[in-house]
Amino acid sequence: MSLPVDPAGSSSAAAMAALAALPPLRDVIAAHGLEARKALGQNFLFDLNLTGRIARAAGDLTTGTVIEVGPGPGGLTRALLAAGARRVIAIERDPRCRDVLAAIAAACPGRLEVIEGDALEVDAARLGDGPRRIVANLPYNVATPLLLGWLRDATAFTCLVLMFQKEVVDRLAARPGTKDYGRLSVITQWRAVVTPQFEVHPRAFVPPPAVTSTVVRLDPRPEPLAPARLETLERVTAAAFGQRRKMLRASLKPLGDPLALCAEAGLDPTARAETIPVEGFAALARAVDERARAPSPPAAGNATVARA
Repeated sequence: MSLPVDPAGSSSAAAMAALAALPPLRDVIAAHGLEARKALGQNFLFDLNLTGRIARAAGDLTTGTVIEVGPGPGGLTRALLAAGARRVIAIERDPRCRDVLAAIAAACPGRLEVIEGDALEVDAARLGDGPRRIVANLPYNVATPLLLGWLRDATAFTCLVLMFQKEVVDRLAARPGTKDYGRLSVITQWRAVVTPQFEVHPRAFVPPPAVTSTVVRLDPRPEPLAPARLETLERVTAAAFGQRRKMLRASLKPLGDPLALCAEAGLDPTARAETIPVEGFAALARAVDERARAPSPPAAGNATVARA
C-alpha cells in the first residue's frame, strides 16, 4: 500500500516552514506510541545535526529520487526533505508509523511517498525516476541482505549512503591482508567505491544500540572492477573465505581442480583468501566459468576409432 503523492509540488520556503512546524520527534514518538521494537531492528536517530550530515553526504538531492528504508518516525525523512530532495520514497513495514509519515507528506505535498511493506521484497532499482539515491539508517538485522540485493542492480543507483554497525563498514572497506577483509569486502568493492563518512555514537539513538555505527557512501562503478559473473564470484568467495585459514589449493577443491584454477587465474595456490585482491577473485571466477564451458574429454573406452 502506498500513501498518495500530490503532483502539485511545493515551494522550498513553504516546505521548510511546514517542516519546522512539525512537532519534535520525541513528542511524536510519545504521542503515537512508537517505542522502538527490537524485532524490527529499530533504533531511532533524533540528532538533527547527524540526520543533516547523512542527507548532505548524498550530494545534490534536487533531481531524481531518494529512497529511504525504515524511516520510522521520520527523522532522516525530514532531513532529506529539508536538504531539498525533489522526491523521497520511504519504505516502512511498521504500520504504527503510517500517521506520522503522512503528516510529513502533508507538510511537503508531492515530495514524499510511503510504501508500506518489507524492503527485502521491494525492487528499489525500479522505484521513481533517476538519478536514484538510497539514503537510510538501515535496520541492522536486514542491512547486509539489503545491500547485497541492491548491488545486483548497482548501476540503477547514483549512490548509496547507509548506516551500518561499525564492524560491517570496516568489512566493506577492508583491504587484502587485514583481519576484516572477506567475502563482503570483495563483492562490495567489485561493484562500488566504498567511502566511510563518519561514526555515530550509541548515545545518538533511542534506544542506544550496543555498538558504534558508521555512515558509509557507496558509489556504484559503471562497470565491475574486473570482468566476472556475480553468481560465480559469490561461489568462489564462499569457498575461499569459508576456510579462510586454508591455502587456495585446499579451499577451492569444491569448485574443481584448485591448482589448474589458480594457474589460469595467475594466483599462487599456497596463498590464503585474505591476501587475494578483488581482481584476483574475479580472475578465479572467470577460470571457473571457462572450465565449466570447456568440453569434457571422452571417457576411457569410448573413443571412436576411424575405419580405413
